[in-house]
Amino acid sequence: MIVRFCAAAFVSVLTINAVQAQVRAPSRLPDPRTEFVRQCAPRMLGRWEHPEEVCGCLHDHAAAAVEDRDLREALLRGISETGVPTIETDWVPASKQGEIGPTFTKIAKPTLQCMFDPAKQ
Repeated sequence: MIVRFCAAAFVSVLTINAVQAQVRAPSRLPDPRTEFVRQCAPRMLGRWEHPEEVCGCLHDHAAAAVEDRDLREALLRGISETGVPTIETDWVPASKQGEIGPTFTKIAKPTLQCMFDPAKQ
C-alpha cells in the first residue's frame, strides 16, 4: 500500500514538472526588428541624436523596400555591422550580385529620410 502511494506521489510530481516545463517551453526568441536595432544602434552613436529611431526607420522603411530576401538580409547585415547601408558581394548569391546597384537606388530616398528626418517616415 505504501509502495502504491509513493508511486502515485512520484507520478504526480513528474506530471506537475512536465506541465511546468511545457508552460516555460515557449522561449522568447528575439524579435528580428528588435535584434537589428540592438546591433545597429551602437554604430549610430555619435552620428545621430536618436540612434534607435534611425535604426528602426532603416529597418522599417529602407530595408522593407527591398523585396528580395537575400538582398534585404545582406542590407540589414551591412547596416548593423557598419552603421551605413552597405552590401558586400559575398553576402549575396552570385546570381543576384548584379542587383546590388539597383537595390541602393531603390533605398536611397527612404535611407536619407531615415537618417535626416526619421520622424517623417
